[in-house]
Amino acid sequence: MRPVTLVLAGAVGGALLGVAIVLSLARNGLVPINDRQMQTYLMTHPELMPAMMGAAQAMDDQKQKAAQEAAMKKLGQAAFFDPKIAFVTGPADAKTSLVEFYDYDCPYCRASLPAVKKFYEAHKNDTRFSFIEFPIKQLHGESAILAAKASLAARHQPDRYMDFHFALLGKEDSIAEDDIYAEAAKAGMDVNKLKADMADPGIENTLKASIDLAHKAGIDGTPTFLFNGKFRPGMVDEETLKKEMAS
Repeated sequence: MRPVTLVLAGAVGGALLGVAIVLSLARNGLVPINDRQMQTYLMTHPELMPAMMGAAQAMDDQKQKAAQEAAMKKLGQAAFFDPKIAFVTGPADAKTSLVEFYDYDCPYCRASLPAVKKFYEAHKNDTRFSFIEFPIKQLHGESAILAAKASLAARHQPDRYMDFHFALLGKEDSIAEDDIYAEAAKAGMDVNKLKADMADPGIENTLKASIDLAHKAGIDGTPTFLFNGKFRPGMVDEETLKKEMAS
């Protein structure tokens, strides 16, 4: 690393540390600074804004992590393997487990697919998997809800489910109804049965239950994983997934 880069990194790190300390002291009433004073200070020192934003994000992340750990203690890991909510597969007595909250229209879920699919294929006989619908309608619209309902209906044909799930998650654009039936046929499913199961009113209740579980667990985005009971939000690649599962 070049000396200039080291100096710059040190400056940014120092600024971030300084801002974090000031914020922490102010929030605990240990320094006489209010919102107006902070705003005035930042207006005269705009170079601190990136550090301030980074410090605020770090604090938010820490709060979310603490909230999710508390939720896990309250809910228990079994809540994430409830077959009434999740599609669960793999040995019940497996020593390792992977849970994924996903949205079929989420680009980060799609980007994580190669790693998840490869890990599943390699460990489907020694790892407990749970796949949970968490379509975010506000971000991805009605197509996300439609795909989620199709996925829930596909559970009635469990032997074909994983092929269907991976196929839907591998689509590049918003998923239309024709896409669903085409991928179901490719996966060897009974398409007429799938259509009938999608019309079942119970689908709505199951979808609501999975979304409620996400909210209770403090999950606000997709994908969100639980690797051996530990939360890990965001996209993963093969290396990251292996590392998380090994920890």
